[in-house]
Amino acid sequence: MNKKIILSIITVSLLLSTVGLWYYARPLSSIKPIKVGVLHSLTGTMAISETSVADATLLAIEEINQAGGVLGRPIEPIVVDGKSDWPTFAREAERLITQDAVRVIFGCWTSASRKTVKPVFEKYDHLLFYPVQYEGLEQSPNIIYTGAAPNQQIIPAVKWAFDHLGKSVFLVASDYVFPRSANAIIKDQMKALRGTIVGEEYILLGSSDVKEVVQKIIKAKPDVILNTINGDSNVAFFRELRAAGITPDKIPTLSFSIAEDELRTLGAGKVVGDYAAWNYFQSVDTKENAAFVKHFKAKYGVYRVTDDPMEAGYFGVYLWAQAVKDAGDDDWKAVRKALPNQSFNAPGGVVYVDAENQRTWKTVRIGKIRDDGQFDIVWSSEKPVRPVPYPIYRSKSEWDHFLDNLYTGWGNRWANPGRG
Repeated sequence: MNKKIILSIITVSLLLSTVGLWYYARPLSSIKPIKVGVLHSLTGTMAISETSVADATLLAIEEINQAGGVLGRPIEPIVVDGKSDWPTFAREAERLITQDAVRVIFGCWTSASRKTVKPVFEKYDHLLFYPVQYEGLEQSPNIIYTGAAPNQQIIPAVKWAFDHLGKSVFLVASDYVFPRSANAIIKDQMKALRGTIVGEEYILLGSSDVKEVVQKIIKAKPDVILNTINGDSNVAFFRELRAAGITPDKIPTLSFSIAEDELRTLGAGKVVGDYAAWNYFQSVDTKENAAFVKHFKAKYGVYRVTDDPMEAGYFGVYLWAQAVKDAGDDDWKAVRKALPNQSFNAPGGVVYVDAENQRTWKTVRIGKIRDDGQFDIVWSSEKPVRPVPYPIYRSKSEWDHFLDNLYTGWGNRWANPGRG
């Protein structure tokens, strides 16, 4: 071969190598980012819970960026306030998709907000990662559910309470789709267990009008209170319980939406000895959890705590990033194909994306509240439980009919609009 040709080949090869080295050595700040949306309530009644989920989501994004980003590109979060208002969630989701051109959205807490944004994601064929325990009874190709399905929280917790706390229960709840659906599941289960529902009361989301509910609990004398109140209404509810002399040694409460972060506002001293059902607690003893807690406190302050929805928001980002890497593309359709059977060593243990229903296999745990605001884990499934979105007590069509009645009964809303 001609020497000039050989030299030319060598020169071009060196040039390409130099360009390649420069490309991969560039700081992430100089590379076009992958935009993602973070949509949570930062104000309003749900800010007590959702702000910290946004913080955990941003922590995961920061960690991934520090490790080199995804496909050599940084993740750029666009944080939006849902304002504890479901129409606002829908508007902001649409804006993130159509104007900000985000590749995925991580967000929502209440099922009312999720169900309100669901048509937006289906309209634009986009992708939402939803991080909170919920009632199931839904399936969408546009949502990845990293929170617990009913058989990963509600159903095992009710069975545990039936076996260990008593066979008569009082249901107290916020008045929107998750608590109404959760209580329908609980009533079906208690009937199968031959237990007794001695009362069922609802308060408007964000309301502090709980005195009458507590008086009904006193009159009914249940063995245990099953609590699906969400947001800052829990502060008023537990304050009124204690004022009425109802303590855990007399009537324990098992909650489905109170975790370590809510206890910072409630004050752990007011609820010591009560219970909560989750998949993750800060007290879980794994090296992954130790690192998660350490990194979170280093970023946000030593006084901050971690909890279940925060962990689900955190590992959801990692599952998405892994799927982007495997797909070799940040387009959501390519990512969705790569998501089934993704797994991750999350702080609470290994999680898997179920190939059939886009939910995660998760370990179930029940904790007893300590005076330091943490939980002693009193029961665990030990291994991840496969998600079942539709409880077997009714057919899918019966559950769909139940939801339709709620929606139309609230004037085509997913929460009781109330008055005032």
